[in-house]
Parts: sequence; C-alpha cells; structure tokens
Amino acid sequence: MKKLILSAIALSLAMPLMAQQKPEVPAPPRWKQGMTPEQTNSTLHPFAAKLTGVDIKDLQMSKLKMPPGFKAEVWAEVTNARSLAVGETGTVFVSNRDANNVYAVTTKNDKREVKVILKGLNVPNGIAVIDGTLFVAERHRITRYDNIESRLDNPPEPVLVVDGIDPTNGPGHFWKYLAAGPDKKLYFNIGSPQNIIMPSLIQAAIMRVDPATKQMERVATGVRNSVGMAFHPVTKKLWFTDHARDWVSDDLPNDELNVLSREGEDFGYPSCHQGDLPDPVYGKFGTCKQFTPPALKMGAHVAPLGMRFYTGSMFPSEYKNNMFIARHGSWNRTIKQGYDVMRVVLDAKGKVIKYEPFLSGFLVDEKADPPMWGRPVDVQVIADGSMLVSDDYNGIIYRISYSKPVVSAAVK
Repeated sequence: MKKLILSAIALSLAMPLMAQQKPEVPAPPRWKQGMTPEQTNSTLHPFAAKLTGVDIKDLQMSKLKMPPGFKAEVWAEVTNARSLAVGETGTVFVSNRDANNVYAVTTKNDKREVKVILKGLNVPNGIAVIDGTLFVAERHRITRYDNIESRLDNPPEPVLVVDGIDPTNGPGHFWKYLAAGPDKKLYFNIGSPQNIIMPSLIQAAIMRVDPATKQMERVATGVRNSVGMAFHPVTKKLWFTDHARDWVSDDLPNDELNVLSREGEDFGYPSCHQGDLPDPVYGKFGTCKQFTPPALKMGAHVAPLGMRFYTGSMFPSEYKNNMFIARHGSWNRTIKQGYDVMRVVLDAKGKVIKYEPFLSGFLVDEKADPPMWGRPVDVQVIADGSMLVSDDYNGIIYRISYSKPVVSAAVK
C-alpha cells in the first residue's frame, strides 16, 4: 500500500511537467487571421515572388494588352522590384520587400546598369526622393541619404529621420510606402497589424513627418493598409489606395481608392469597409455614415498598390493628369482578378468618371494556382514621358511607351 501511495504521489507531481512538455501547436500564419470556422479548410493562400528572378525569354510579353499606340518592353531586371522613385539626374531607385536591398538603375547610351546601393535593411519597401536626397522607409524607421546620385558607388551613412514606426512588431502589414508631398514632407502608411483588429492610434493610419524637424503627425485614420499614394498635380490633394479586409466573401469588401479632403479624416477601418459595409465583428463600434466613403470601389481583393498621376508629354493629351494604379491581384478569392494597371480619369471637381484597364494580360487563368505570370506593384513616370511598371513576382521593370499609330492610306 505504501508503494502504491508513493507511486501515486510521484505520478501527480510528474503530470504538470508532462503537460508542460507537450508539444505546442504552431500558430496559424498571419494571413489566416480573421477566418470564420467555415473557412478554416479553405485552400486560398498568398503567392510568393520568384526571388531568383526569371529568364527574360520566359516572360509572356505577347499576352500584354494596351490601348492602340502603346508598347511594353523589358526595361531592367531587379530582384523583387517593388517601389520606384526617380532622382534629379534620372537615376531610378528601386526597393524590394524581401531581399532587403535598395537598387539604383542608371542609363547610358540606352544601356542600363543595375547596382545594389544599400544592403541588409529591414524590409525597405518605401522610397522617395526630395531635392537630391533619397529617403528609405524600413519596417521600423525612415532614414535619409543625402546627395545620393553623386555617391551611388559610395553611399553615405544613413541619417535617422524617424524611428518607432512599427509599434507592436506585428506580423501583418508592416511594410511602408513613401510619398513626397508638395510641402516636401514625407507621407507614409502604418498598416493594421492584423487582417481585422482594433488598431492603436498610429496604426491603420497615414502619417506625415517633416525631415527637417523630424516632427511626426497623423493625417488620416481608418486606413487598413495603404501601399500607394500620390498628390494630384493641380489640386495637390492626397490620393491613396487601401486594401480592405480578407475573409468576408469572394466579392466583399472592395478595395478602395480614397482622397483626403481634410486632415484627420477617418475612412472607417475596422468598423466599416468600402463606405457601406459594416464589419461583422467591429461594425458595432461605429456606423458607416460617420466615416469618409471611398472615391472609388476598385474590386474585391484586387490589392491596389502603387499609383502615380501622369505628368509626362509622351502619352496623348487625354492622359494628362490621369491616375495609373498597379493592382497586384487577388489571392483571397476563388475566381482571381486584378494583376493589371488601371487608368482612372477625374473630372474638374475631382470625381472619378472613368475606371478602365490600361495594361492587362498578366492574368492567364483565373482559376489556376497561381493564376498569373506577373504582378504589377508600382508605376513611375520618367523624364522622356514613358512610364515604368515594376513586377515583384518576376523581378522585372517594364517600360510603357507611346507612338502614334500609323494609319494606312485607303486603297482607291
């Protein structure tokens, strides 16, 4: 009996230790956050970029479609090419999100040289140039590199502009997009740390920092994750794309194109999506009527990223000040859509009057896995009036140019 009692005591002492040693169940990936119980067995998933690049001959360039007179060609190969920015002497700077580098592309005698100028950064997705200074937004900070174009072979040491812009080190939407404002201040996103969650005061927001004073301000809130923004050339208003939440349905909610009419506007996240869709969880914290609606519903899960207004002189006059938006393409949808560059036309009052495809053909099978051969990320007008389009899936930058179509004489 004594042995039985001692054995029971030993077992009772060992059970907590055995419980502690039980293997932990790994947490689901962050992109599954927000699933309903019915969606847990979904086969939908994000698509990874080809970090080893792709052979140019394997690109399906013949599938690309544009309006008459426009032509697409491979301009440069840059691993995981994401955001684009142009220096004062024409250097094109290219960021990436996964390889942690920043590149410079220079052109001489129609030949391009691609060189790594910054290495070992922490998710350097956002870049911008102001008065010859390159600004780089990493996951947690923004730094500056003065007189960068004269020092491509020997970049200066980084100078800190602002730190602490990844407040919770969360798993989702930590990459930043940078835009230079007409006030020479930097505008950038701090995304929601999860698919759907109640954010802090500086999360799910668009922020502004003055590089001279390093003072940071919040200019818009309720923005789940903006990965593209630009200022209208005439009105100087800030326009920006925004990714709506996942795991509501195939067709809801729409991703958004927004315009900031006054500082401090709230665009609804997490309570309201697309201006009129209460969130199934957080909708109780606010009604859609109290938030600023989008200027345009862009389609469900199309992932709009970089955007620019066309200010060049190569394209026909009707394209002047039009908006071009790169749609990275859907994954959280059974029938895929996006994977293109869209054209947005505004009227004199700033209202969207046209939303149409400009560059398409990357999507080849809307039901396949993956469904595409390329994914547009950012657009950038360069000095000759042509437009560059980055593709992080293939590590390619395309150049879109225009020549007036030749009309053959009628045969008499």
